[in-house]
Amino acid sequence: MLKLFKLLSNKRLFILLITLVLFIVVMGFSLASRSSLSWPENFLRDTTGFVQKMFYKPAGYVAGLFEDIGNLKDLSKENEQLKILAAQYARDKAQYNFIKARNDELEKNWNFTEEQKKLYKYEYHIAQVISQTTEPSNSTIVIDLGAKDGVRPNMSVISVDGLVGVISQVSNFTSTVKLMTMMDTNDPNSQPPIAATAITKEGKTFGMIESYDPKTNKLLMNKIPPGDPIAPKDVIVSSGIGGLYPRGLTIGTVESVEVGEFGLTSTAVIKPSAEFQDWKQLIVVFTEERAE
Repeated sequence: MLKLFKLLSNKRLFILLITLVLFIVVMGFSLASRSSLSWPENFLRDTTGFVQKMFYKPAGYVAGLFEDIGNLKDLSKENEQLKILAAQYARDKAQYNFIKARNDELEKNWNFTEEQKKLYKYEYHIAQVISQTTEPSNSTIVIDLGAKDGVRPNMSVISVDGLVGVISQVSNFTSTVKLMTMMDTNDPNSQPPIAATAITKEGKTFGMIESYDPKTNKLLMNKIPPGDPIAPKDVIVSSGIGGLYPRGLTIGTVESVEVGEFGLTSTAVIKPSAEFQDWKQLIVVFTEERAE
């Protein structure tokens, strides 16, 4: 007993002995089969879980922050790619629309010339408009066909809608077109008048288109003989008389007919079919004697 008291008096040995006994007890509980945990195990697990929860949530937030930053970078790159694709799409769409419009225009011109060839033995050469002058005293257009293409002065120039004017000057590679808006009986430099008739009334209707009224944007067909059956809504075309303007070129539509002061002739107001718009392409008419 004395030795036991001496042993217990040694604090270090006493603590070691108690620890060993507790360890054996805990081991006994752990190895034994049971349905529930002991309170020390519960305490240890709850404490560990609480500590892990305290550290896990902030770590999760930080990891999520870096992940979100990475996602933002990816989204930024995707947005840049989408912007590039959108710009390419807009460019391709504009190019497609341009090509489609050009093809539609060429098809329209082609169909027009093919239909005209069935009526008259003319050749139709499509020309690109290079420049246009709209001054009242000098309404002209420059096209990219010239002497090398067989173009000669006084050849008629048309659009798919109707007569536009005549070739006034020719160089090797370009030609100048004087528009019908320049027609003026008082101007010695004006283009020659057009002998005209009405569709379905050939041989019955005749007149000379000699001038253009810039105030009303209409052509005036003069020298219409008495009893002429010309009437509003008639489509006026070139008659081919005189040989300068080929037969059958559409000029315009009659809006009104007025009897002259002495009742000897009448004057018809013609709305031009061509309307003198901002053309991109025109057609030069080659007759048999002028075609090469």
